[in-house]
Parts: sequence; C-alpha cells; structure tokens
Amino acid sequence: MKPEEIENKVSEPFTGYGRYSYADYLTWQMDEMVEIIKGKVFKSAAAAPRRIHQEIALKIARKLGDYLDKKTCKIFHAPFDVRLPVKSKKNEDIFTVVQPDICVVCDRNKLDEAGCIGAPDLIIEILSPGNNRKELKQKYEVYEESGVQEYWVIHPSEQTLLIYTLSMGKYFPSKLFTSGDIVSSECIDGFILDLEYVFSDLD
Repeated sequence: MKPEEIENKVSEPFTGYGRYSYADYLTWQMDEMVEIIKGKVFKSAAAAPRRIHQEIALKIARKLGDYLDKKTCKIFHAPFDVRLPVKSKKNEDIFTVVQPDICVVCDRNKLDEAGCIGAPDLIIEILSPGNNRKELKQKYEVYEESGVQEYWVIHPSEQTLLIYTLSMGKYFPSKLFTSGDIVSSECIDGFILDLEYVFSDLD
C-alpha cells in the first residue's frame, strides 16, 4: 500500500507562495499546530486531536516509555519539533519541521533545547480526519529521504497499522496489521506491541 492510497486529509498550505524555513517558523504566533514540509506550510485542521487519536497515542507512548526506561533511546510526543536538515543545520537552511505524534531518538547528539535535529529512529503517525493524502505522501518522502529507520502509520477508524522499514535508502512496507496482531520494531531492539491492547476499549 502506497502512502497516497491511505485515506487521510490534511489542510493545504495556507499560501501557495514562498518557501519557508525554520527561521520563519520561529517568528510565527499561531494557536494551531503548524508544520513545514519542503518549504510549504501545513496547519492542523483541528485545534486538538480527537479523543480516540489521543487514547491510541497514550497507549503506545506508555508502552514505549516503559520499555525505554533507563535505556539510551528516548521517546517524545507532539508537540515536539523535529527538524530535518538537508545540507545545513542553520535555521534559515532547514525547510522541513514536523511534529510527529510519537518519535524515538536513540542518538542523543540530535537532541537540543528546541527538540530534535536530524532523523529520529522511529516515527509513529496516527491518522486523523483533518489530514490529507498529499501531506502524508510528502511526510513519507521526507522521512525516507532523511533516514528515519521506521515509520509507523496507524489508521484509528480501520484499526490498522502499516510499518515502513528503511533499507538501502528506500522504504519497504509491511503487511497490514490489525487488532489481534503482535508487532515488533526492527530499530528498537526487543520492543513488541500488542495491537489488541492498542485498539481495545476505544468506544
């Protein structure tokens, strides 16, 4: 399944003109969550994630947090800025800044007071009605290009999980997992997740 085939709606960039950087981002005063993907600005269609989105995120974060306790890798959840530089780490030269629902960073040299600069090892995105296929496709591309080792995409209403694993610079998708499956991470050694736990009791 390609990312553009996953149903997900995200608001279009608020302007079709200009290329915005992290330096621009730091000057904005906005109430809603804003991300920059390859210089284009996207804002969340909703003021806050829906309840089921939050429940799923909290369940996964709890499991990951417990597993990573006293380990080198650290877990973060939105709002948390992940800057993905291409050539330079200068603020004015960074054109992708995202806020994944959940990310895990094992190289602590990538962490600073502003968040993470460079690719996290694992990114988990939980789809919501406010997101758009176009943004999902673009996130897939920047995560692949930036070297994010694993990219998990969760569809709450369908109760499915698709895992993209990076190999030779390209993402390869898993089968489509659903409630009852137990999944493991290749980049977080030893971590497993029971999707029955993740998707249960969400009504």
